[in-house]
Amino acid sequence: MEAATRTHFLHHTEQVHGIDKDACHFCQLRAFPSHRTLPITIVNTLNNEALPQNFRFIQRMKFGPGVEAASPAFLSGCDCNVDSNCQYERCQCMGEIEIPEAKDDRQPELNAYHMEGDKAGLLRSSMLDSTRPLYECHASCRCTNSCPNRVVERGRTVPIQIFRTKDRGWGVRCPEAIRKGQFVDCYLGEIITWRESDQRRQASSIAERKDLYLFALDKFEDPTSHDLRLRERSFEVDGEFMSGPTRFINHSCDPNLRIFARVGDHANKHIHDLALFAVRDIARGEELTFDYVAGVDDHESNHDTINMELCLCGSSNCRGYLW
Repeated sequence: MEAATRTHFLHHTEQVHGIDKDACHFCQLRAFPSHRTLPITIVNTLNNEALPQNFRFIQRMKFGPGVEAASPAFLSGCDCNVDSNCQYERCQCMGEIEIPEAKDDRQPELNAYHMEGDKAGLLRSSMLDSTRPLYECHASCRCTNSCPNRVVERGRTVPIQIFRTKDRGWGVRCPEAIRKGQFVDCYLGEIITWRESDQRRQASSIAERKDLYLFALDKFEDPTSHDLRLRERSFEVDGEFMSGPTRFINHSCDPNLRIFARVGDHANKHIHDLALFAVRDIARGEELTFDYVAGVDDHESNHDTINMELCLCGSSNCRGYLW
């Protein structure tokens, strides 16, 4: 790793071993607008391994062939003229949330986040084990960027360090403590059609390993939906060759992060975000993990242990195998 770093800084303005400066991981990360305040760093104190040369850091999702966002004519947001209104039934961004029965004359709060006080911006405890998607205000809304219902919208709020582990390749940690319910970052990649994702699985020497980087945007897939895009098989996100730092997060059977489907404009539910939140307090420097196979029932798993991939998470409740 030191050799790779030294080569970069000695030949920063030149092509090195045929690799253009634009392909340099350090340059890609320095181009992030948040680099000065919330840097993403790469550390390897174990050996000279560097990140894959064909990997590119990106700052937002990339659309592959056949993938399109909704037309601007279909986009809409809430018309709340006071940010604090963006937690109640009258906020259009909350329009698809089941409204709880009111216990008094006050409007029931629908927002997934704590709206004020020391916990402002953190997921409510009731959300941490919920499969409910997150509905946020967004750029088309009348509320301001300070709206407390724009947590994922405002982006990552912690620095990230990619580091070399002893036995599981690269991993990710945070040089700061992370609070339970805190947003960490989104999983990014190239959004592709299901046909393209099937082709990429078939082209992979081990299809299950390709699945490490493929995440289906299937939260709203519904054959009876009025939205034609939600009736079909969902798009998938491929982060193998282009993604953010979360692409290097390792699996754990006892994870400290969980992925939530986050919706901005309702017209774009077919390309919703994959937002990672802390499900417990995380100490400074503790490795960040999530469950790669969360939601897969035992009967769906392959029990031929001879051909299964060993799990190396080391947790007390480790299932023993990934697949």
